[in-house]
Amino acid sequence: MLKLLAVHRFAKILILSIVLSGLGSLSSFAAGALVIGKCGAYGQAFDYPGTEAAVSQARKNCKGHCPVVVTMRRACAALSIDLTHPCESFGYAVEPRISSALNAASKKCYAFGGKECVIRAWACDARG
Repeated sequence: MLKLLAVHRFAKILILSIVLSGLGSLSSFAAGALVIGKCGAYGQAFDYPGTEAAVSQARKNCKGHCPVVVTMRRACAALSIDLTHPCESFGYAVEPRISSALNAASKKCYAFGGKECVIRAWACDARG
């Protein structure tokens, strides 16, 4: 009976360690990037194992030249542009939650002279 309890306890510990190690690998894919260019151009990538890989993929996804690089880790990023003048005003933000990122990006667009700012893109990584 004592041997059966030891085997049962060992099985519980083994299952728990497998589950926890799987959760750890999910959080390792928690890097993202948003690259921004002129006239509303952007590229995004999220849930990459590292920042370099995320930035590289975001640049590949950009339709045009996107020199502004915004990175995120366990967060959300948002880009807002002025709908009436998309080549002039824009704003972006990285925040822990999507609602905060959307609000902050919109406020920055207006602060930089936007008149009708709208969200152009947003992304959250695995933990954002």
